[in-house]
Amino acid sequence: MMKLKKVELLKYKSYTEKQNFEVAEDITILVGMNESGKTAALEAIAKTNYFQDDDDFKFNVTHDYPRREKKKMEKSDEEPVAIVCTYKLDETLIAAIENELGKDALKSTLIDCISKYTSNRTWSNVGIDRDKFVKFQTSKLGISSKSLNDKLVKINSSEELNDLIESYNEDQYKEGISSLAKFYTNEWKWESDPLSEYVARVFIKPNLPKFLYYDEYFALPSRISIEKLENKTLGDSEQKTARALFDLADIDTSELIQSNDFEDFIAELEATEAIISEELFKYWQTNKNLGITFQIDSVKDGSNRVIEHVLDIRVKNKGVSLPLKNRSKGFNWFFSFLVWFKKIQEDSDSQYILLLDEPGLNLHASAQADLLRFLEDLSEDYQIIYTTHSPFMIPSNSLERVRTVFEEDKTSVISNSIQEKDPNTLFPLQAALGYDIAQNLFVSNKNLLVEGVSDLIILTALSGLLESLGRQGIREDITIVPTGGLEKVATFISLLRGSQLEIVCLLDSYNDVKAKAKMENLISERIIHQSKVRFFHEFLETHDKADLEDLFNKKDYLNLFNLAFNEYNDIEISDLNPNISRIILQINKVIEKGRFNHFRPANEIAKISMDGSSFDEITLHNFEKVFKEINSLFE
Repeated sequence: MMKLKKVELLKYKSYTEKQNFEVAEDITILVGMNESGKTAALEAIAKTNYFQDDDDFKFNVTHDYPRREKKKMEKSDEEPVAIVCTYKLDETLIAAIENELGKDALKSTLIDCISKYTSNRTWSNVGIDRDKFVKFQTSKLGISSKSLNDKLVKINSSEELNDLIESYNEDQYKEGISSLAKFYTNEWKWESDPLSEYVARVFIKPNLPKFLYYDEYFALPSRISIEKLENKTLGDSEQKTARALFDLADIDTSELIQSNDFEDFIAELEATEAIISEELFKYWQTNKNLGITFQIDSVKDGSNRVIEHVLDIRVKNKGVSLPLKNRSKGFNWFFSFLVWFKKIQEDSDSQYILLLDEPGLNLHASAQADLLRFLEDLSEDYQIIYTTHSPFMIPSNSLERVRTVFEEDKTSVISNSIQEKDPNTLFPLQAALGYDIAQNLFVSNKNLLVEGVSDLIILTALSGLLESLGRQGIREDITIVPTGGLEKVATFISLLRGSQLEIVCLLDSYNDVKAKAKMENLISERIIHQSKVRFFHEFLETHDKADLEDLFNKKDYLNLFNLAFNEYNDIEISDLNPNISRIILQINKVIEKGRFNHFRPANEIAKISMDGSSFDEITLHNFEKVFKEINSLFE
């Protein structure tokens, strides 16, 4: 397979100055704002070798050449170039060329295809090493000599080759040299080198990849007039996709129009739909209960005369069917694309590159993830270039695939993502990266939700200390997630309930009435099970209500507090009111300050060098009891 390696846009619509970008071997993503030039780039590529004869995909000076430069170009005699595509020849094609022209006769495996507005395509970099070509041919023919080889190297036309033939009397030489005539016919009238012309004409052009362009405008209509389809009077995009459906089903529309019995035609359509749906529902996870139904009806006038045949395409769900257009645009896009795509899958003789403009634009974020999976699988057999401005269509682990598109005052610009400085253009990349960081840094398959960062610090530090002492800490595959308060714990669970995550909550006692109601509602609705919620007071024998800080022996926590707050005189246990149950409230009473910053004492744990003597056995016992219980909830 030939691979598209590089695209150079010269003059096309918003591209008035030369822009080029590298094309990945699997997927390349053009990211940019609306009207930045993404679609124009795909169109220009598609027009270099569209997979079927289509006037919409031919270069047109009036519609495609940059308007501000059109008059100047028309006054000149130049034949403007729209785009240059660079291809890398694959090993199979190189072997075929070398089998006929000689080992290493081809100077480069990178070939430039130059597309002009006249639809005249030219080639460059198709260099042939004449010495190697001549030596290979004459040796194979058994006529090799220095004299003959020197003469053949200089031949540039059929006429010159004929003159050389006439200069020899021996039949062996005449026949041998005559057999080389096909290399010098120069049908395309190349001035530079007939051998290069032969390679381009015989090997490269027939193997050039074809482009399939697809956007939302190619969606299947819900109702197709067979007569209009036959007469090619449907709307352009509807005509193309509807025709693809009938071609795929191998239905002759002229036969259908003449028929009074449509069962055989419907059977062919349903068989085709079954093939498409099998692939569709491998990736369409949103609703797997959908099905496509076809109905062919005859429309009659007042005289009971058939005036039209119509194909109705409907989507059935739980016994109720609706026209295809009345289902989600996302489902319509997916189904219509597979109809369009299956058309080229049946062509095993050609190679295709897929150009997708804003794929999945109307899909939900989770469905876009399914679409990405679909494209990844397709990229094993097809190169894909697609445009997007959705962060959910940008795989954050493959940002090297991204090229940014940005419109400046004079031209659209394409660059690697790392070179782009425009914040609006970069936003989808930043959003994609931020989402991935959030997913991987703060969320894993097993998540322990706590209220604040101080809880995270304390639990992590004590877990590490216990493990260093050969005792049980928190499991390594559990991620501690601070949510920012009890009310946010409930919100966090609600948002992630469909993500197949294991969640356990470790909370302070209910103090916030509003947050308590939210949490109890999640439990009553079975969004989280009561058994997955634990409170710190459940691990203490002497407290009815407790905070994380109450797991510490009072002396241990006071030591941390005194280290963190040197503005107060060291607080002793004797300063605390034993009638107040929670140590935080006891300290608040002593310092006569509404609430101190809980983070500061927690942070002191990270500063001190801990060993077995750092904390009392009561503290270590309480935390180990917590970790054992939490670990068991994830088993």
